[in-house]
Amino acid sequence: MAVRGAKIRAVLFDVGGTLVDERDFSGWADLARRLFLDLDIDNLAHAYTETEGKYDAHPPSGSQESRLARFWHDVLSRAAERELEPEVGLKFLRLRSPDERPIRLYSDVRRCLDTLAHERRHLGIVSNSSSEASLRRLLDRVGVLSYFERIVSSGTEGVAKPDAAIFRRATERLQVEPTETLYVGNLPWTDTRAALAAGLHSVWLNRDGTGMGSDPPEITSLLEVPLCVRQIERGEM
Repeated sequence: MAVRGAKIRAVLFDVGGTLVDERDFSGWADLARRLFLDLDIDNLAHAYTETEGKYDAHPPSGSQESRLARFWHDVLSRAAERELEPEVGLKFLRLRSPDERPIRLYSDVRRCLDTLAHERRHLGIVSNSSSEASLRRLLDRVGVLSYFERIVSSGTEGVAKPDAAIFRRATERLQVEPTETLYVGNLPWTDTRAALAAGLHSVWLNRDGTGMGSDPPEITSLLEVPLCVRQIERGEM
């Protein structure tokens, strides 16, 4: 259990949906056409959001690739409004080029990281992703790799969020206690509640929310993270 009033020595972040926006609905619709699927972009966006919420609350088991293939099968089936053949998710996944896809650094990231670095907080990444190497390429591509002392990827570690082990590996490598660590992610179950269960402090970055939620604790911008750190240290969170 996270300790109220603890000194926060480290802040860990998720990547996709937290630091970078990897959504590319137009590009995904183009890829789907290569599989003979003519999808409406708005339907695809809605299907993606719904499926992300479903998988956050009930994460599947299996390898990173198998989980992603099932995710994309469900997204494409919802968008097409019919059940597609099981292999369509894997086919779609293999059409995507991770090093060519559009990615955008959210506008609040640098100010947040600069403030935390100035306060001498240790910074790290815990992400469900294909590998540590791919994460490093992505973070380097958007110009923020140098901020992070440790990068922990499920694909490299062989363990994924919401398993407590992946959070604890990050704290061990930063040589901090879970109770001295804040985790920030955009998914309420896979990120926020999982980190809390692992003994870390955690906040849910809900960019489309109100910031009023307390179960789990909710923020709407990364600019609130330094304030959250100070509130935790004062015992107010």
